[in-house]
Amino acid sequence: MAVAPEEIHFYVDPRRPWCYQTSRWARRLEALGEVAIDWRPFSLEVVNKGDDGRRAPDSGSAPALRLLVAVREVAGHQAAGNFYAAIAGAVHEQGRAADDPEALREALAAAGVDANLAAGVLADPASWDAVLAEHDAVSEEHRAFGVPTIVLAGGDVMFGPIIVEVPDDAEAVELWRHFTWLTRNRNFAELKRHRSGAPDLESIRRRRAQRAKDSAAA
Repeated sequence: MAVAPEEIHFYVDPRRPWCYQTSRWARRLEALGEVAIDWRPFSLEVVNKGDDGRRAPDSGSAPALRLLVAVREVAGHQAAGNFYAAIAGAVHEQGRAADDPEALREALAAAGVDANLAAGVLADPASWDAVLAEHDAVSEEHRAFGVPTIVLAGGDVMFGPIIVEVPDDAEAVELWRHFTWLTRNRNFAELKRHRSGAPDLESIRRRRAQRAKDSAAA
């Protein structure tokens, strides 16, 4: 008898490359029937900038997060996942800005949603309130502080896993089973080591080049 996929909440910020890598793993798990993902917004700008981050809904990650919630409401979780994959892919694979209007319209099209949705959503302050409500809820209930944050069925939650490369199918499932075991083990608190490398992404290459340029200028 087939086992139903586990329903999870996956919190994302499209500008974060490590979150993007983990999301690619999670999407593969979904394709393999291991999980069903409810994609949810989390703003690192709110975490890092406090009140200033809460007042800046028209730039950075905010437009994409507002549209993520809207897509989920009008077309469902799968479409929201496709929207996130498209806009995050534009950022990390192509080096585009997360708030590039054309990239957002292309991501809506990739999700199967009318690109004209963007204008109405981004003109409505309530769409940012919806993002803040979900961000604040996971921060308060689960003490979430960053992305990727995954909430399992039953409410157990973990930051991560942080992965450098997306594993093949067998390893992806094995990693998932180890991850869920640790997340549900109430005696487990934390495990961390230095990163062995960085994802091979355009966003990271550009960041390194900018840092080198800034260092040389100094």
